[in-house]
Order: sequence, then structure tokens, then C-alpha cells
Amino acid sequence: MSENISTPQQQTENGSTQTVDKGWIDRYFLISERGSTIRRELLAGATTFLAMVYSVIVVPNMLGAAGFDQSAVFIATCLVAAFGSLLMGMWAKLPMAIGCAISLTAFTAFSLVLGQGVSIPVALGAVFLMGVVFTAITVTGLRQWILTNLPSGIAHGTGIGIGLFLLLIAANGVGLVVQNPHAGLPVALGDFTSFPVMMSVLGLAAIIGLEKKQVTGGILLVIIAISILGLIFDPAVTYHGLFALPSFGGENSLIASMDIMGAMSPLVLPSVLALVMTAIFDATGTIRAVAGQANLLDDKGNIINGGKALTADSVSSIFSGFVGGSPAAVYIESATGTAAGGKTGLTAVVVGLAFLLLLFLSPISYLVPSYATAPALMYVGLLMLSNVSKLDFSDLVGALAGLVCAVFIVLTSNIVTGIMLGFVCLVGGRVIAGEWKQLNMGTVIITIALVAFYAGGWAI
Repeated sequence: MSENISTPQQQTENGSTQTVDKGWIDRYFLISERGSTIRRELLAGATTFLAMVYSVIVVPNMLGAAGFDQSAVFIATCLVAAFGSLLMGMWAKLPMAIGCAISLTAFTAFSLVLGQGVSIPVALGAVFLMGVVFTAITVTGLRQWILTNLPSGIAHGTGIGIGLFLLLIAANGVGLVVQNPHAGLPVALGDFTSFPVMMSVLGLAAIIGLEKKQVTGGILLVIIAISILGLIFDPAVTYHGLFALPSFGGENSLIASMDIMGAMSPLVLPSVLALVMTAIFDATGTIRAVAGQANLLDDKGNIINGGKALTADSVSSIFSGFVGGSPAAVYIESATGTAAGGKTGLTAVVVGLAFLLLLFLSPISYLVPSYATAPALMYVGLLMLSNVSKLDFSDLVGALAGLVCAVFIVLTSNIVTGIMLGFVCLVGGRVIAGEWKQLNMGTVIITIALVAFYAGGWAI
């Protein structure tokens, strides 16, 4: 009797072949095991893609200002996001998308090329070399050691701080919060009646309401709806066509153009080390925060498949240097996908495939304005503030050090700075409070390394 009942359940309207494929996908990505569904993972992937698609505009613009060919950088940006996200999804099986890091892109363009006068091939060689060193550090277990020795208060504080950082980035990007032109505090309310601000606020309210009602794909629906409204009412959002064939060759191609020997010169090596140090704590903290937000931590608080995730992240920078992009990292926008229900590598695979498709559909990227994705980023930022409840205030030093980390991430707009100040307050607080026995050697070593990094003037 059980066979007669189960057979129809294993079949679909299209036949048994589709059922086998679906079963394989579910088993490979552990979708049911992690309490998700294929449909939810697909929606989560689409949500993450739309939240980070701005990178194909921002990264080429930044590097273009330093003399890079923008079309070549566009191709590189898509390839890096595709390669890194597919590697993360297929190998590490985690819902984290990788792309060219905006902060490290700014350093590459404005400090390395424009500031130091380094040539573009040498700059790409520095990115490639940074990826090699970063991968070596990851493979040897140093990054995992840092995660293991990351105190729980600092770990939760990093998540809180990144949440606040996301709120600031999104609000500033649409003009809701602007630089204060007058004396006093550095920020002020922007033009509340502007179209981008109104769309962002209404979009945030819509997402909160839809998520409360547990509408599947609510975040994605809001992004699409606001994009359509923007196309109708915002003159800045225009239709540029649908298809555009990419050009991988030619004299402007950046693929395999890096100068590794030039990057090993004494003048450039300090910048390579600065990139490595920043990536170690910035990208590692982001991965930990996204994994925590998605509840992808084991009973010891370690990231599930953490070693593979860290390696996928670092190897992507090697690939980026080869194809002509900036250093790669896990995007904090991945949290929009996990907020939409993504829990497996299928989410990241969808992102990777979408960026491959974008190579041929580049005009579509201009149809998603910043105010369409800002509500999703603000919503995720708000969700990440729930890490406050995970702080153990019976351990006052640990909890307050975590809050120091969180607050200074957003006040300095720098994740590594917040982590450094959090470690300093933790170690100093433990010593002064007579709790030095609660410190382990790993925490002390990390603190000394971070302080030396900043005291030496190598911080980005």
C-alpha cells in the first residue's frame, strides 16, 4: 500500500525525470536537511543578485576613474561574481555570494593607482599576489584560527556593527541620511520628499509588513515593484536595451594582464600586505556575520563548512587579479538572501549563474536603481541588530567590548577598525578588571597584530 501512495508523490506533471533532478539537487545542497525548499533558495538567490547587482556599475566607475577600461572591468566584475559565487555554492554549499569588494576597489583605484602612481598591470599583479597570500593564510588555517579565537562578544558585535553599517550605507545611498553641511554632528536628514527617499521608506515598510505576513519572496517583490515604479516615474531610470555581447579580447582586455613581478617591488608590497590584513578581518567578519544571521553555525559557534567558505573567498581574489578586477570578498548583501530564506549553496549558485547571464544582458543592470535595493539592505541591517540579544551582559567586559566594536564599525565606516577597538577594549578591560585569566593567547596575539597594523599606518 505504501508503494502505491509514494509513487504518485514522486512524480510530477512533467514526468519522472524532473523528479530525479529535483531529488538530486535537494540531496546535493542539503536543502531539506537545512529546512529550506528549492523555490525558497531560488528566490533567495534572485534577491541577493538584485541587492548586489549595483557592483557592476560601481566597480567599473571606480576603476574607470583610475584609467581602467570600464567595459573590461564590467566583464571582470561579472566573471569574479560568477566564479566566486559558484565556487561558494557548489563547494562550500553556503548561501554567500562573492564579488569585487567595494572598499578594496576604492583602495586599488584611489590609493594604489592614482595615489601611488602604480600602473594598471602592477595594480592587478598586487591583487593577484594578495589573493595568493590570502589563500595561503587561509589554507594554513590562520583565518580559521582567528575565527576560533574571536571572542563571542566581538563576534556578535561585528554582526551588530555590520547591520548598522548596512543601514548607513543604504540610507546614505538614497539621500535619506546625508553629510551635515553645517557645524555639529556629521550626518543629517536628507530631502525626505525626494522620490528615492520616499520609495526607500515605503519599500522598507512594505518589506516589514510582507515578512510579518510570511509572504514568500517578499523582499524580491518589493525590489521588482520599486524598479518598475522607477522606470515609470524616475527620468534617471531608462531602458538601454536588453542584449549586449561582451568582448573578451582586444587591446583593452585586462585578462591575464597583471604584472606580478612589478607588484613584488618594495614600493608596492606594503600595499599588498595592507590588502591582505584588511581582507583577513573584514571579509572574515562578514562571513561570520552572514553565517550567524542564517543560523549556519554548529553547536560550538563555528561556521558550517567554514574552511571551504574561507578558501572560496580567498581564491576568488586570485581569479579577480587574473581577469582584471579588484580584490574579491563575500558580499554583506548575501544577508538579503538569507533573510529571504536562503540556507544552502543553491542560493549562491543562482547568483553566480545570474552574473554569467548578465554578461549578455548588461543593460538590465541599469533598471535596478539604488532605492529599489536600499529597503532590502535596511531591513537586513535591522535584523542583524538582533545580535544585541545574544550578548551576555553578565560578562560586562565582553558584552561592552562587543558594543564598542559595533558602534565604531559604523562611526568609522570601517569593519576592521571596529574589530580592532573592540579587541583593545576587551583585553584592556579584562586586565584592569582582574579578569586576565579569561584571556587566551590567541586573543592577545590578534590584539597586538591589529594595534601594530594601525600604529604602523598600514590600515586602509
